[in-house]
Amino acid sequence: MTLNKFSYPPLAERMRPQNLDDYIGQKHLVGNGAVLRKMIDRKVISSIILWGPPGVGKTTLARIISKTLERPFYVLSAINSGVKDVREAIDKARKSRFFSSPSPILFIDEIHRFSKSQQDSLLGAVEEGVVTLIGATTENPSFEVISPLLSRCQVYVLKALEKEDLLDLVNRVLTKDILLKDKKVTIEEDNALLRYSGGDARKMLNIIELVTNAEINKDEILINDELVTNHLQQNPAQYDKNGEMHYDIISAFIKSIRGSDPDAAVYWLARMVEGGEDPKFIARRLIISASEDIGLANPNALLLATNCFDAINKVGWPESRIILSQTTIYLATSAKSNSAYMAINDAQALVKQTGNLPVPLHLRNAPTKLMKELNYGKEYKYSHDYPNNFAAQDFLPDEIKSHQLYKPQKNAQETKIDERMKFLWKDYK
Repeated sequence: MTLNKFSYPPLAERMRPQNLDDYIGQKHLVGNGAVLRKMIDRKVISSIILWGPPGVGKTTLARIISKTLERPFYVLSAINSGVKDVREAIDKARKSRFFSSPSPILFIDEIHRFSKSQQDSLLGAVEEGVVTLIGATTENPSFEVISPLLSRCQVYVLKALEKEDLLDLVNRVLTKDILLKDKKVTIEEDNALLRYSGGDARKMLNIIELVTNAEINKDEILINDELVTNHLQQNPAQYDKNGEMHYDIISAFIKSIRGSDPDAAVYWLARMVEGGEDPKFIARRLIISASEDIGLANPNALLLATNCFDAINKVGWPESRIILSQTTIYLATSAKSNSAYMAINDAQALVKQTGNLPVPLHLRNAPTKLMKELNYGKEYKYSHDYPNNFAAQDFLPDEIKSHQLYKPQKNAQETKIDERMKFLWKDYK
């Protein structure tokens, strides 16, 4: 059987879901009873921003919403659209409305790349209901979307697809795709497929397309880890059809810093600089790394990384590359600790496990006479009234008071912290 693959759109486009029943992943948003699913089923939607990594279905979800709600759908890409394009889209939307009909949907991909003036041009139309805005972004909207616009939108976080989601996608491809459903394709091993896709549905589809296109003339295609790895190494450009290397390189950059390799870290930094990466994107990742990977082993790392972000906004390009290099090398050569990262992870897990435990009476606020009569705050010891500004008392609910969530690691800074905690708390582990 000979298939002319060039007469069909790419696999990722062929497999794009047309309704929520075929949509894979994001059950916390569109599963039965979930918040977005309820709104879509009621055919009511407000302006929203979809925030998540690439390839998790942001654009697809926006299209499904528009189709389900039967509303006109206007698309702008922040990469190649200016204020003029925004105003033209808004004018079209305004003219397409009749009396009390629902507002058209204006979808803006990569809204984080819009300048302040571009975002300002959206405000009036969103506030007046001329359009319902759906923005898609891979960046934290708190940093990249202006406050007035952000306050008019609800932000929903999309997650990287789970293993089960990706394998479900593979099964659909092999049983439903017009080019592959009649081919005998067997998945012998899926480790490489899952590893290289990294929770990105588009990556997974691109990998399958790359491998099957290369093997399409065979009677049977056996996909295993070796086959996937070999084809990806031989065809990196094909694999990177939609710019996913952007995320692979930032991953290598952060892992090099975490691994205390300044040479590798600066190399990956240079790759981003030469590739025209947004310096603010790099600086934000440095701030995260300074807290997640270095943390209390060297608290100055967070200060330097934060100052780096401020400095590159003042200095501009290309000199900002020097500031990024300085900060990168400092973080890579710094002592490492993820104790703060682990502590908040463990604390959140404990909260989910134990629920809303009551605040101990002696720690409660007592602004009224009744609260004082109920012994709110009665047994509280004011630390500054005691030697070393410390008074031993329980600050956790009784049910979990024996839990130690912060565990100092073995580095000079945290050794001092550990010694102080043991001095103050005689039973400190």
